[in-house]
Amino acid sequence: MGHDTVERPNLSFGRAGGEPERGTPYARYVRLDELHSLQQPLSETPAELSFIVTTQVMELLFGLLRHEWTLAQGALRADDLPGALAALRRGTHVQDVLVDSWDLLATLTPREFNSFRPLFGEASGFQSAAFLHLEFLLGNKNAALLNMYRDSPGTLAELTAALRSPGLYDDALALLARRGLAVPDTVREQRHQADDAVAAAWRRVYTEAEHAGLLPLAEALLDVAERVTRWRQRHLAAVKRAMGGKPGSGGSSGLAWLRRSAEQDVFPELWAIRDGL
Repeated sequence: MGHDTVERPNLSFGRAGGEPERGTPYARYVRLDELHSLQQPLSETPAELSFIVTTQVMELLFGLLRHEWTLAQGALRADDLPGALAALRRGTHVQDVLVDSWDLLATLTPREFNSFRPLFGEASGFQSAAFLHLEFLLGNKNAALLNMYRDSPGTLAELTAALRSPGLYDDALALLARRGLAVPDTVREQRHQADDAVAAAWRRVYTEAEHAGLLPLAEALLDVAERVTRWRQRHLAAVKRAMGGKPGSGGSSGLAWLRRSAEQDVFPELWAIRDGL
């Protein structure tokens, strides 16, 4: 194939008729025009734009966090502990930004929120497929939640696969088993429950020199878990401030559900063993 016949990549970036987008290389690479066209407030309330931008930023960060946790899983399966720790460390920085993102909504008053809340109908962050995928990766699995995606077959298939596949913690426990620790098979299609055998394995990691090389993994997972709790607590506080105890827009129980979620430990054995260390 001659040089003149090599197929060129399409750099139109959404310009009608395929005409190449003009502007700086930065604008083309980041797709700035497309990006800044995605914010479409439905009311005249100034705070609604902040609500939309914050929600969209969170969705992007959910995707980035899934990317890092998936890389960590791959490294764990390959017995590449340094690679897994690097991905988890990058992920914790993403989590920190996610937690801090709630600051953008911290001053949203009930009057401001109620001025545009009816306009998005039954839409709710609870319906975020990206967020649910992260919950499944954390071991917080609930097959009933898939019902809301019946009309989205692609999303349903992807989440069903995540439900049935090992989560991040499952892959960490599988590594412990390969390193000689007695860990039961924990992969299941329901929420991970604290297991005495798993707790005993982690206790050996913290107390026996033979397994001390796995201690950085335990602490990295605890860093992840702690940030999940911070996220849930900030979510609870933001909702409590903006709308009180009213039911969620998607039909959830609002504050009650968020409070239960905030009180639920992620990777529970890593927390439970601390009483005896």
